[in-house]
Parts: sequence; C-alpha cells; structure tokens
Amino acid sequence: MHHHYEHFWLDPKFWVAASFTIFAALAIKFAWGKLTAMLDGRGQRIAAELAEAARLRQEAEEMLRKAEAERQAAMAEAAAMIERAKSEAERVAANAAADALAQAARREKMAMDRIAAAEASAVAEVRSAAAEVATIAARSLIAETFSAEDDAAMIDQAVTELPKALRAA
Repeated sequence: MHHHYEHFWLDPKFWVAASFTIFAALAIKFAWGKLTAMLDGRGQRIAAELAEAARLRQEAEEMLRKAEAERQAAMAEAAAMIERAKSEAERVAANAAADALAQAARREKMAMDRIAAAEASAVAEVRSAAAEVATIAARSLIAETFSAEDDAAMIDQAVTELPKALRAA
C-alpha cells in the first residue's frame, strides 16, 4: 500500500531519513576523529615496523658482508698456513734427507775405519805369527847346524860388530 502525505514532514520515511542523517553526522563527528587517530596510529606502527625491518635487513646485509669478508680472510690465512706448512714440510724433509745422508756417510766411514783397523790388526797378527815362526825356525836351524863353539864365535863376532852397528844407526 502506497500512501501520499500532504506534506513531506508528515511522511515517516522522511523522519527515518532525517534521524539517520543526524545519527550519521553525530557518529562521524565523534567517531571520525577516533577512527582516523586509530588508523593513523596503526599506519605509524606499520611504518615503524617497516623501518625497523629495513634497518634489520640492512644490519643483516652488513653482517653478511662482514662474515663474507672474514670468511675470505680466513680462507686466505688458511691457504697461507697450508703453504707455510708445505714449505716447512719440504724443508724438514730436505733436512731429514741431508741428515740421513750425513749419518750414512758417518756410518760408512766408521765401517771403513773398522775394516782398516781389523786389516791392520790382522796384518800385525800375521807379522807377529810369521816372526814367531821365523824365530822358532831359526832357533831350530841354528840348534841343528851350529855347535857350542860356533855359537861362541858368532857371539864374539856380533859383540865386536856392535859398535859399528850402533854408529850406523
């Protein structure tokens, strides 16, 4: 059913619209400031969080750059240490080889000296044995071939030749 009122202010729809408009105006007047302040605060919080995130990202990137630089420095230092260790190992190996050669030469010389000493000792023993055998052979030959008178004559002759032999020496 459709009703026509004589004046528009008599229509209940008008009053509903008017009261809604007044309510909306009052709600906007009082709530708008709070609403915008709340939205502004939220926007500021979000902006602060974004700024903090950007600062943290920048710090993280800086820390990453520092860590990368430290890693590079550590790698370079490790390579230098490896190189020094290699050269030290080569030097130690060369010294060990030289020491081994020197020790081998000393042992060879000692062995040669021992051989020479043993040879000299053997020659001395052979000479001594030969002299002893010659003495025994000469004694037995003299005992067999010379008599007591021949011995006395030989002793006398040796005594008379002694001064000549001593002067010659």
